[in-house]
Amino acid sequence: MRPAIRLLATVQRSGSQYLEAGAPTGLTGLLTHASPRTTLLYLYNDTLEKLKQFPEHSVYRQSTEALTKHRMRIVESVKPQGLKEWQQRVMPVVEANSSAFKTIPVTTSDGEKAVNIIWKAGAYLGQSDPEDNLEYKGRAPLEGPRTLSERENQGKQLSYDQIGHHTSIPEIEPEPPLTASQIGEIEQQIGAGLVEEVIQVAEGERELAQVLLDSKVWEDLDEKPPAGQWVGHERADRHTGTTQKP
Repeated sequence: MRPAIRLLATVQRSGSQYLEAGAPTGLTGLLTHASPRTTLLYLYNDTLEKLKQFPEHSVYRQSTEALTKHRMRIVESVKPQGLKEWQQRVMPVVEANSSAFKTIPVTTSDGEKAVNIIWKAGAYLGQSDPEDNLEYKGRAPLEGPRTLSERENQGKQLSYDQIGHHTSIPEIEPEPPLTASQIGEIEQQIGAGLVEEVIQVAEGERELAQVLLDSKVWEDLDEKPPAGQWVGHERADRHTGTTQKP
């Protein structure tokens, strides 16, 4: 149903095989994403990196890894036209700037060797860092230094040249875009709505993994619960009672 809504919203641009970035999707407040494939690959890869820090026996890690890898394989299998040629053009810059780019070797379903290129910190020409698109949902920071260590680092922070840092990062041309039919193929295989909704879910899962990792939820509680605290939630004979005979 939702891909049909997108089709109705873009019917006036039916002459093009590509979706227009920033155009309405048919869902209020949700606009067409400029680079869904590269963004999903970045988010899925970063989520998997965070999950590696969880214990192997963690049920959350096992289930989330399985779902993330499944969706990542779907996205990897749909390749835009000219992808190999683009990778050949940008690979010299990527290999010479390992601090700004990351390459992920992959093997496709047909056994073909390929590579995913993940860029960071504005290295993508015309596209900001995928993290910049994530809405900050944490507590608002307090103004001014609160501790001695923060005061010591204040001079270093004020002298940081953010503009100069970004201008020193090499630029590469963007990955070739997916056609509307290719995006529809990804949406159909994942089965979770529009690709923009899939991106929102991936952003949320990535943020959740970071929160759980920071909290170390697999460790024991600092304050042990008293014995029998959860017994009241069990179905025992003393709680269920007996039924009156007819």
